[in-house]
Amino acid sequence: MANPQTDDKRPTRDPAEDNAFFPSPYSLSQFTAPKSNLSGADYPNPYKGGKKILMIGADERYLLTDNGTFFSTGNHPVETLLPMYHLDKAGFAFDVATVSGNPVKFEFWAMPSEDQEIKGLFAKYRDRLKQPLKLSEAIGKGLDDYVAIFIPGGHGALIGLPESEDVRAVLEWAAAKDRFVVSLCHGPAAFLAVGDSDIYRGYKICAFPDALDAQTPDIGYMPGHLTWKFGEKLKALGFEILNEGISGAVHRDRKLLTGDSPLAGNALGKLAADAILKELGTG
Repeated sequence: MANPQTDDKRPTRDPAEDNAFFPSPYSLSQFTAPKSNLSGADYPNPYKGGKKILMIGADERYLLTDNGTFFSTGNHPVETLLPMYHLDKAGFAFDVATVSGNPVKFEFWAMPSEDQEIKGLFAKYRDRLKQPLKLSEAIGKGLDDYVAIFIPGGHGALIGLPESEDVRAVLEWAAAKDRFVVSLCHGPAAFLAVGDSDIYRGYKICAFPDALDAQTPDIGYMPGHLTWKFGEKLKALGFEILNEGISGAVHRDRKLLTGDSPLAGNALGKLAADAILKELGTG
């Protein structure tokens, strides 16, 4: 939602949970916008086959911080819907799954309120977002119909996904089958699920920097600091994180496509759509 410029850096209370907070008015004025860059979504030869993309969404809203407060989070709409927008325009349908089978949680305060196409895409997938597949059941049915795995960003990706054996199984399947994995911002925290596996050792990615996470409580974006650093843990697994700040950078390393922040949503969608179309011989 759009927010006027304001100097109020106090996190806004979320009345649905004890000691829980949304970002401050000031931080929303700095880091959200009513419209997004949707350029380049022109795909004259869209995919017409039966392969789909599996999105793994966040199913928990409340992230506990170091001072005992909760950050009211989920998947960031821009980091979810802009990549989906490009892939949808390129002819790909999505299945949506969460680890629990519970609804995908959204940081709805970041929804670009004037992007009618993005709001339309959200409406198109609303039912699947509210009634997703349980990831273990999706695995049980077989994953061969998926050409790519998409893990959107938002701090909700820090909750549950990094420890999930089901996420690990999906990522190991994607590596074994040479399928695309697309993620951005905090979404790459899910890669921690592979644990001691070497499938990503030596890979270069873009992700939201730990150093910036440490600064966001200063402007009230979060009500407290994170209790652990996902970038640090990714480096310990053998990843190289290319970006130190956020500029909208994206990167492809083999079949792993990543972006640094909400600023990368459009470019990552374009990168993913072009790469997958080319892989399938239609781009």
